Amino acid sequence: MFWLIPTIAVYTIVLGIASITSSFFDRRGYFAHGCARAWSWLILATTGVEVTVHGLERLVQGKTYVFVANHQSFYDIPCLFWSIPFQLRIIAKESLGRFPMIGPHLKRTGHMLVDRKHPDRSGIFGWASRLTANGLSLIIFPEGTRSRDGFLGKFKGGSIMLAMQAGLPLVPISVVGSRHVMNKGELTTKPGRVTVIVHPPIEIPASAEPSVSDVRKLADRVRDVIRPAVEAEAKGEVLP
Repeated sequence: MFWLIPTIAVYTIVLGIASITSSFFDRRGYFAHGCARAWSWLILATTGVEVTVHGLERLVQGKTYVFVANHQSFYDIPCLFWSIPFQLRIIAKESLGRFPMIGPHLKRTGHMLVDRKHPDRSGIFGWASRLTANGLSLIIFPEGTRSRDGFLGKFKGGSIMLAMQAGLPLVPISVVGSRHVMNKGELTTKPGRVTVIVHPPIEIPASAEPSVSDVRKLADRVRDVIRPAVEAEAKGEVLP
């Protein structure tokens, strides 16, 4: 860690500055996303993590999706940003928008800042339209926290509801093995292999006021798609 932390810090700072600077000229955030992908590759290469992806042929290039993934490790983010060849954006707390440089940068490059207690429905539709117009996609982790043992937690409905309101197709993703690279609550990393499985998209109609029941059913449906491969690995079984 004496050399790993300084090394990661250097290219995080360099790419972070490049990303923030580019957002003043490239409002779609394509260059900034390229910086995020380069950072992800460097993280994986520096720490000896190999990622294998299955199922990309199920996706249509340039289409807007909401990618829904399980969450095992800090490494889920670099694994997905590097292995999914789409312009990915995130949902962040609205409070991040008040941070100098970071908040404006997130807004300029297409990320969504949400007041989770008082979501702005008109803002959601406007944001979804910008995603589609600019060929951007969203990635969410509905568990809300990282799993320690590999077994999936309950999927929260908030981010799923946003996708339902916007009428964007959901793509379940199983991230398998990242917990062995960096355990929750630890700073140390280990070389390893991570498998990313892209499942078939789930098309959903736009619904301005989805019921709690509908949100819960869809969240459970997506979870049921992701779970078999993830929990098979957790049990020491062969991936289905």
